[in-house]
Amino acid sequence: MNYFSDDKEWPWLLDNAIDWDRIIPLYYPKFPTEDGFQNKDEIIDFIKELLTQTGAWTSTAVLERAAALDKIGAGKVENGITIPSDELAAFYKEAAELQVFGLPVPQDVGGLGLPLGPLMIVLSQLARACMSSCTQFAFFTSMADMVHRYCDDETQQRIIPQICAGTMSGSMCLTEPGCGSDLGMIKTSATPTDDGKYLLNGAKIFITNGGGGLGFVLARIKDAPEGLAGISMFLCEQNIGGDKLNYRVTKNEEKMGMHGSFTTEVVYENSTATLVGEQGKGFKYMLHLMNEARIAVGMQALGGIEGCLDYALKYATEREQFGRPLTELPLMKRNLSDFTTERDAIRALMVDTVSHFDIYQNLDKKKSHTGELNKKETKMHDEAWIWTRKRTPLVKYYACEAYTHLSQRAIQVLGGYGYMEEYPVERYHRDSFGPLLYEGTSQIQALMALKDVVKYAAKDPKKFFSSVFAKHPTANFVSADHFSVKEFNKIQYKFKKNTIKLLMKCLRPESIGDIFNPKAWTAESNIEELMTHAETLCQALSYMETLRVLAIHSEQDESRLDLFKRYEILVRPRLEMIYTDWSIR
Repeated sequence: MNYFSDDKEWPWLLDNAIDWDRIIPLYYPKFPTEDGFQNKDEIIDFIKELLTQTGAWTSTAVLERAAALDKIGAGKVENGITIPSDELAAFYKEAAELQVFGLPVPQDVGGLGLPLGPLMIVLSQLARACMSSCTQFAFFTSMADMVHRYCDDETQQRIIPQICAGTMSGSMCLTEPGCGSDLGMIKTSATPTDDGKYLLNGAKIFITNGGGGLGFVLARIKDAPEGLAGISMFLCEQNIGGDKLNYRVTKNEEKMGMHGSFTTEVVYENSTATLVGEQGKGFKYMLHLMNEARIAVGMQALGGIEGCLDYALKYATEREQFGRPLTELPLMKRNLSDFTTERDAIRALMVDTVSHFDIYQNLDKKKSHTGELNKKETKMHDEAWIWTRKRTPLVKYYACEAYTHLSQRAIQVLGGYGYMEEYPVERYHRDSFGPLLYEGTSQIQALMALKDVVKYAAKDPKKFFSSVFAKHPTANFVSADHFSVKEFNKIQYKFKKNTIKLLMKCLRPESIGDIFNPKAWTAESNIEELMTHAETLCQALSYMETLRVLAIHSEQDESRLDLFKRYEILVRPRLEMIYTDWSIR
């Protein structure tokens, strides 16, 4: 099965769910292009051909190697460096030959210069076959983006072609033994030298691909203020000449899953590094990568969902019990329908989010390089940023939680066979806990989503509360003529009313005179009470955003109405459970 051309959902989404009319002019401002593309349609056709090629590669070579890579592992740590296993080295070689490391990399530094969407789809294809391969791959493309965004021309021209060729990759070095989610506690130090460089001292743990050759490291310069304001970012390369490594990889962790991916400890001992950007801006720069990484992890989780359900559905179709295939037994039939409905709905949400993020990413990079955008670009940038900011914690939370849940259910479809290493569903389930935890746990994502809601409500309480009660459900985001839009507006209206009840219950000021005073809504004790509802609020927001996307798609194409209806049936009981929880806790 080709993961692109043989899956009817992906071609439809590529044609209809990505805003090519806005995205393509950002990458190709005039036609014909230097590559000979005559118009938008030719570019989209090229992307389809590319994704068909990667769909064939991932569904054969990458998938066939996945079990062996899981058993043998990513490789070993020896004399301070990581040495890939034969299986991982073979994957790198194939990816380099296909030129996929350079998909979104600008052409002037050795890449293909494509929009971000194709890369994100390739990530899902890789994860569908092998989560470990996908993770290792991501630390080529993300490093190229960071170098291109934040480093000088000489560094770009020296490093990025090596990344595109598959001979160098890297890592994001944040976590320390006493510092996980609270990055303000970072202890790794950076001491300036006379030649403008810095010497790093400290250790980082749980670093994915720590031996790739370079790392973006968060550290604190001597006398810098405490907390996040004192954190700076540094580029540190492992080989800088001479017979001594600039930093050492000391350990590869033994993990529950994702055995084919390196998770390392990295030690810096007077390691020479270059300051990236300005002092004290390290956390800000890291947030850029974390936004992209969290959306990418959502795509990883989607691929994992697709992979485990691929196998479960195949098994259920072939396996007979009580004289019928499993797919025809009533309870199993309902369960499989629910599983595939959620998979298809999450896929639609992810692609819509990637479309917004692609616009934001392109214009934000232009803004950082040139310092300005025109009026039209500024409007597009700001609008895309609103959606990116809103969606990022939701897609990371929802897709990753669903992957762990649905991979467990895939095991149950196989019964006892699902518990055996001979079958791949147990690997998908073990691997699912990686995306669930890295780039911020589900609880961190829920708190981010909650923060955005509280910030919006506290900014102008009167406007926030009146926006619900002053509007009838039909006066909403698009024309309410279509059935799916009417249904969405009704569900959204009820969601908003219940959300306001929750906020009033937890945050309402004691004095009636402070009702419309923004400061009165942010008392610490009240905020902490609301934080206990962060996960259920994040879940509800995720369902609402998914319904929004499916309603828009079904308005575009009547054939998409069935998915909207099935998903509505799936999540309405969940929303009612959440509202009940809010009312009694």
